[in-house]
Amino acid sequence: MKPQRRPVSRRQVLGGGFALATMAAPFVRANAAVPIRIGFPVPLTGPYEQEALDMLRGAHTAVAMFNEQGGLNGRPAELLMRDDELNPVRAAEVTRALIANDHVDFVTGGLSASVQLAINKVTKAARVVFNSISQSDAIVAMPDWSPYTFHEALTPHTTSQVVGQYVFSRYNKRVAFLAADYAFGAEMVRGFEAAGRPFNIDVVATVRHPVGMTDFSPLLDQIVAAKPDILVFCNFGDDQEFSVQQASWLGLKKSMLFVAPLLVFDARLDAGSEAYEGVLGGASYYWRLEDSVPTAAAFNRKFRALTEGRVPSDYGALGFAGVMTVLTAARAAGSIASAKLIEAMRGMTFDLYKGPEHYRTCDHQAVQSVLIISNRSTDKANDMDVFNIVEIQPPSEQHLESCAALGHK
Repeated sequence: MKPQRRPVSRRQVLGGGFALATMAAPFVRANAAVPIRIGFPVPLTGPYEQEALDMLRGAHTAVAMFNEQGGLNGRPAELLMRDDELNPVRAAEVTRALIANDHVDFVTGGLSASVQLAINKVTKAARVVFNSISQSDAIVAMPDWSPYTFHEALTPHTTSQVVGQYVFSRYNKRVAFLAADYAFGAEMVRGFEAAGRPFNIDVVATVRHPVGMTDFSPLLDQIVAAKPDILVFCNFGDDQEFSVQQASWLGLKKSMLFVAPLLVFDARLDAGSEAYEGVLGGASYYWRLEDSVPTAAAFNRKFRALTEGRVPSDYGALGFAGVMTVLTAARAAGSIASAKLIEAMRGMTFDLYKGPEHYRTCDHQAVQSVLIISNRSTDKANDMDVFNIVEIQPPSEQHLESCAALGHK
């Protein structure tokens, strides 16, 4: 049985549940002020298209909320989305065009380690603020980092520390990794190995795969032969959906615990409850935070209103945060100039959608809560409540790599 993924068409992006793309336009036309222009490159082509589409929904939600609140002294915001095709070369091209031709005031987006680094290289050279919303260790480290670089997403190091400590303190120690063969997969494996040292874990296999793979059975055979107690899926999007689904079909859960440090909402929806039964993992956001966090409830309400009742995924929430944090800083600074934004954002403490956060001064990394989540059994395909929140680790710089280790003086 070949795994299937819901296709995303251009019509879906521009119409249907995406009518919100034009919602800010009446405000813009009704005001003489020049709009704040936000560049937003994301991969609407490729294996991460579902997550990118939700990031776009979240970004539009931020723009709508900001404009409804009066903008920046009456100056509205508008979003300029570009498809980076999950390709670093293409990402650099569209980012250059957004800066040179569209004169964007800042950039956010990116959904892979290599792509966000390509975007960052362009924004750094142009001295334009970039708030990255995809996991990467390198983007907050020297030499890639610059004063114009901010990182709203978790890093693989942070995710692996929190999830690894939770898992390794409770379960057996023979560990295998199935990792996407690019920077994110390598960084996540490295982080789990570091988290596992105090617990004396035994890494019995590290099996890598290319992005966009559909048949994981040969690789899963290698993992079975290694006889791990824990299988960690260090991958994302379609790759996670297909690999978890196929590992479930092969009966691997009978002998090992499945862990996904990024337990992907859209992958779980597509693969279904049975495939993800018993899977444990991490996330930066889950929409049921609305039960206890007022800003999550407010964000979710607006997101639902603009998207025909959808709930945001973790990457939908990051799309919102990547835009809203910079707009919040602009409002505090009274300016969208890069120097003023940097001054306002460095060390900024805020609560926009998930509880308290702040940017660490040395590397502009967002210090935020990390969720441990598990699969929730569901019977109906349209049930969006697919995870249980097992534990919430509060914001702590102890989960981050030190400034010195990242090359900051």
